[in-house]
Amino acid sequence: MSESTLPSPEAFLVDYVRRLERRKDGVGAVHVHFSKLLPFNRRDHHIRTAIASFEEIVPDVTGRIFTLSNQDLIFIFDAAEIDEVNAVIFRLKFLFNDDPLISDGKDESGAPATFTDYFDVAQQYKDFLHLTQTLVRSNANRPRQVSKAAERHNDSPMLEDDRAPLTPKILGRIDEALRRADLSNLMRRQAICAVVGDANPTPVFHELFISIKDLQQTLLPDVNVLSNRWLFQHLTEILDRRMLSLLTRSNDASVTGSVSINLNVSTLLSPDFLTFDSNVKAGQRGTIVLELQKIDIFADLGAFFFARDFCRDRGYRICIDGISHLSLPYINRNKLGVDMIKMIWDPEMENLDEEHGNAMREAVAQSGDTRVIMCRCDDERAIKFGHSINITMFQGRHVEHLLSERTKK
Repeated sequence: MSESTLPSPEAFLVDYVRRLERRKDGVGAVHVHFSKLLPFNRRDHHIRTAIASFEEIVPDVTGRIFTLSNQDLIFIFDAAEIDEVNAVIFRLKFLFNDDPLISDGKDESGAPATFTDYFDVAQQYKDFLHLTQTLVRSNANRPRQVSKAAERHNDSPMLEDDRAPLTPKILGRIDEALRRADLSNLMRRQAICAVVGDANPTPVFHELFISIKDLQQTLLPDVNVLSNRWLFQHLTEILDRRMLSLLTRSNDASVTGSVSINLNVSTLLSPDFLTFDSNVKAGQRGTIVLELQKIDIFADLGAFFFARDFCRDRGYRICIDGISHLSLPYINRNKLGVDMIKMIWDPEMENLDEEHGNAMREAVAQSGDTRVIMCRCDDERAIKFGHSINITMFQGRHVEHLLSERTKK
């Protein structure tokens, strides 16, 4: 059977609900509308975190998860365990509290909308079955959503539909190849600079990352590494280990000095990080910034706090990456016990009302103007807006361009 003729997730869902009719008593269901979130909040790692949250309670609530073609999720469970389900929903709402769907009850177009719809399957069986049938029709010709998880590495490969999908066997071969390969040629540096007034950018430290795009072209030209969200997550963990190994062994000045590296929380709790730490000189730890994604942190706060305390006790600095302009006012750097916050530039910021602009300015003041970085600054507008809310540190292509021009002069 070809991939194009495989039943859709909605078809499996309808089949399951039809078979559920005879045993529908005591069954609950929740439809989580990820498709109504802003695009920024429904990237691959968000969906992965949501699925993982439900998977954690599946054994306790006898649940069944269905991920749909439009990124929505339907969870069918033992209704007696509704509190466990509500706890997961609360966690997800906390993760997405900056989205209008959660904060204002409106979708991307501004129309009234809900994040979740609950069903008592015994009492609402016909309605629930009708919903699943409607989903089949509405998503019949919808392509599966493409992962964008590579954005954590600052670039993403060009996607081609005719590439082979990533499989566990291929991932195993990649792991072996990466153990032997010299990845120093794939290492990229991007400066985080202080830009005060009209002065030239002054580099403060450099983010180091392995280019996924170049890795794709070099080792995997015929494989779509983003075809499977779970396997891609494993790939990022493999790259984390290689990055740590590279930093430990390299004498190259390009990978020393004040640097930042973007890692998974799970990597900080691994033996690989302990090995890395044991090889880092005590005085050097203070020059290393560990960047962690917001979604990764809030997916398991307990693991984050443990990793944070260990790393800070050892002398490393910690930065929360992936903050949007909507979530910035809700992130308290001091309470989270981190050193820096990295916010993503979005042209929409120029259209913010005065109230939200003031909230961002207050958030920057609370964190400290030298503790907030604006990244992905591709043009001068980003720096201009950053200055308007008292941000002084910037990262992105425009900053690199300004540095290049200064070097030429």
